[in-house]
Amino acid sequence: MGDLDFLRRCIQGENASWDIFVKRYSRLIYSYICGILKRSLAPELIQDYAQDIFQGLFAYLVEDNFKKLRTFKAKNGCSLASWLRQVTVNYTIDFLRRERQMISLEEENDDGLNLKDTIADSSLPVSLLTEQHEDLSILKECFERLGFEEKLFLEFHFNQNLKLKELMRVFKTSRAAIDMRKKRIILQLKECFKIKGYLLDL
Repeated sequence: MGDLDFLRRCIQGENASWDIFVKRYSRLIYSYICGILKRSLAPELIQDYAQDIFQGLFAYLVEDNFKKLRTFKAKNGCSLASWLRQVTVNYTIDFLRRERQMISLEEENDDGLNLKDTIADSSLPVSLLTEQHEDLSILKECFERLGFEEKLFLEFHFNQNLKLKELMRVFKTSRAAIDMRKKRIILQLKECFKIKGYLLDL
């Protein structure tokens, strides 16, 4: 059974199909939520926030007679799992925007790297060249000067490796606006690092 047929049965109120939906996608959705929150909140806050977002997201999917779920069309080979991932990312980001929580620069990802390490990695387009060891307290200060949206952009672009099309959907803007946002962030960091005695090599 294809994703569209399966989802159609869920929307039509077939309890067995809805039970399968919940069992099949609950863990996936919850893991996406936690993956964002662990880089956005203090560890002790993650579980409570994840539960609130998880419950709110499921309510969002089914409210108004499954209005949101009905928008899934499986276009361009997009699977239901991929579509739910995007919906979850957008919903979680909107939640964080409302809460005005700041991205933690210290939180490590699954590779044991935090955001500062990722940005400083010479394999990325942005690398830090210094004559001495990096002063992380100064580096953190520069990142903390960025706004909430800029920190979100760095998180998703570098740590989670979202592609340009995904970034356009997340930030609900055009490719040109995404390119401009990246350029603006780099210029902000470059100026701050320069003041602190660092060189940001592009």
